[in-house]
Amino acid sequence: MCKKLFIAATGQHCGKTTISLSLMHLALKRYPRVGYIKPLGPKCQDFNGIIVDKDAALMARVFGQEERIALMSPLVLGKGSTRRFLDGVRTREWAVDKISSACRELEAQCDLLLIEGAGHSGVGSVIGLNNADVAAMLGASVLMVAGGGIGSVIDSVRMNLALYEQAGVHVGLLLVNKIIPGKRQSSLAYLEKYFTPKGIKVRGAFDYSSVLADPTLQNLSKLLDNPLHGDQSKRQRIIHHIQLGAASSQKVIDGLEVSTLLITTSSRDELLVTLSSLYNIPAYQRQIAGLVIPGRAPVSDITQRIITDSGIPYIRIKATTAEVFTALTAHISKITAEDTEKISLVMSEAEQVIDFGAIESIL
Repeated sequence: MCKKLFIAATGQHCGKTTISLSLMHLALKRYPRVGYIKPLGPKCQDFNGIIVDKDAALMARVFGQEERIALMSPLVLGKGSTRRFLDGVRTREWAVDKISSACRELEAQCDLLLIEGAGHSGVGSVIGLNNADVAAMLGASVLMVAGGGIGSVIDSVRMNLALYEQAGVHVGLLLVNKIIPGKRQSSLAYLEKYFTPKGIKVRGAFDYSSVLADPTLQNLSKLLDNPLHGDQSKRQRIIHHIQLGAASSQKVIDGLEVSTLLITTSSRDELLVTLSSLYNIPAYQRQIAGLVIPGRAPVSDITQRIITDSGIPYIRIKATTAEVFTALTAHISKITAEDTEKISLVMSEAEQVIDFGAIESIL
C-alpha cells in the first residue's frame, strides 16, 4: 500500500520547494518507488507542450520523472481560472476528480507519494479545495514547513492549523527551516515545548544559508529577460551582493564584497574598463561576479572589445539603472532545475540535517 505525505507550509518563501527536493532525495534512498504530485498548481509553465506547475516541472527534471508530468501536475490555475470557477464553468467536483484520478494512478506506481501543497494553507479556497481539504481528500499524513524563529513560527503555524483542524486532518510534524545557526538549539527547544503537548513533533531542517537564498547569474538573466554574455561556465555562480556603480571607479572597487554583481550604466566607460581588467586577477575575480549594463546609450566600441576580451559575465539591457536595481533587489530566488550546484548542496545537506525517521513515524 502506498504511503502518502502531504507537505504543507505556513506561507511563501519558507523553503517548501527545497524541503520537497530534500525529502524526495532521502525517500529514494529508502523506498524503491517514490512519486511526487503538486495537486493544485498556481504557477504554470510549458513542459513539452503541457501546461504544468513550475514545482512539478522542477521535480520531474531533477529526478527523471518526465514521463509522469501530466499526473504530477493534474490541475493548474492559470490566467482566468478563478473566474471560470466562480462563474460555474468549472466546478469543485471537476477539480476533485482531476486530482483524485491522478493521485490514484501514482499510488498504484509508488511505495511513497510526496504531495506538495501550494503556498499557505488557504490557497485553493476559491475552488473549494484549500490545502487542508486536499490533504483530507487524499488521506495523507501531514508535515508543515515553517520559517525560522519562535514567536513568529508559533503564530503562523497556529493560524494555518485552524484549516487542518476544520478539515479533520492532524498535522503530525513541524519542520522548521531557515534557522539562524547560532539559535538552532534554543529555537527548536522552545518550539518543542509549545507544540509537543499538542501532539506535533518538531524537527529542524536547514539553517539559513545565503548560498541557497541568493540567485545565480542564470537566474538573473531569466529575470531580466536578456542573455548572459561572457564566460558561460559561470552561469551557476551565486550572487551574494548587488552594488550600484554610481560612485567613482576607486570607490566602487573599494566597496566590492565577495561575489558582487555590479550595475553599471552603459556610459561609464572608465568603470566598465576597470572592472573588466580586474576580473581576471584572482583576488578580484572572487569579488566581481559580473555586470549588468543598463541604459539606452550604446557602449563604446573600444570598451565593448575590452569587456568581451575579458570574459567577464554581463547582461546588457535597455532599461534604466533604477528599473534594473528595483527588479534585482526585489527578486526572491527560487531553485530551478538548472541550479545544479544548489541542488547538489541541498541533497548533501539534507542527509545531515533532516531526520527522515521522524517523518516516517507519522506516515
